[in-house]
Amino acid sequence: MITLTDIAYVRSGVADLDAATAFATGIVGLELAAATEIGVAHLRADHRHHCLALVEGPSGVIASGFSVADADALAGAETELERAGIAVRRGSAEQARSRRVREFVAFDDPFGNRVELVSQQEIITRPVTLTRPAGITEFGHLCLDAPDVHEAYRFWSTRFNARVSDWIGDGACLLRIDPVHHKLAVFKGDKPGLCHMNFQVASIDDVFRNWHFLLDRGVEIQMGPGRHPQSTAIFLYFLGPEGFTYEYSFGVRRIEDESTWVPRTFDPDEAGSIDMWLGPVKRVSSQGQLRPERIGATTP
Repeated sequence: MITLTDIAYVRSGVADLDAATAFATGIVGLELAAATEIGVAHLRADHRHHCLALVEGPSGVIASGFSVADADALAGAETELERAGIAVRRGSAEQARSRRVREFVAFDDPFGNRVELVSQQEIITRPVTLTRPAGITEFGHLCLDAPDVHEAYRFWSTRFNARVSDWIGDGACLLRIDPVHHKLAVFKGDKPGLCHMNFQVASIDDVFRNWHFLLDRGVEIQMGPGRHPQSTAIFLYFLGPEGFTYEYSFGVRRIEDESTWVPRTFDPDEAGSIDMWLGPVKRVSSQGQLRPERIGATTP
């Protein structure tokens, strides 16, 4: 079994790099790292060098990254995936540098989502300088799409150390790799893609301040403010450029005692099963997965 230690980053292809970067900084509030690579904007939310890389080119998600402990763990993961019949490619030194990791491997999950496993992701000790007071404290989780969330669960729980925290019928599987209720979620979707990227904020006040900020600037609110009964998190989803959905949330549940937690199943058609506050509920927009032949030289 492959042990994931954390989520690492999202790489997203954007046709208009300037517009996507302006939104990520001026609206979301992320810090733009110093430019070191033409056509790539690295954006920071916490101790990581970056959690979001915007790559100029075709529009669509390029890859979702997860960390493993070290180079030996990465080599072991590569071998285990290959033995399972999964095609794995090791990134070049140049590609690893763009990701600010020592090395990485890439593969597709059974549904076509590109996943990258990385070792030694760079950190920065200097505190994050948010471009506006959004209250962001960390990259919280990422959410992938798959046509069958039960099959996705079997993949992530048998190949990796992901454990199901809760189900939302046949529509979503919420998975943890540490005490946080979920670092990875899989939502039902016809095609592979990134459903959303989450950032935790420091307080409930930040959620509502951000809500007013977004409304004042005409940003499309996809859902919220509301509160998820599964994770207890107060949430706000909003749409960025090129179909990329962001989420702010506060108050996510932690599961400290593995021996006593029993996954629950929520009926998505039952009032309050998605939003305890009974606000309007909708399926948020996803950014589709780019196929390797369209990505070009930026990724294997």
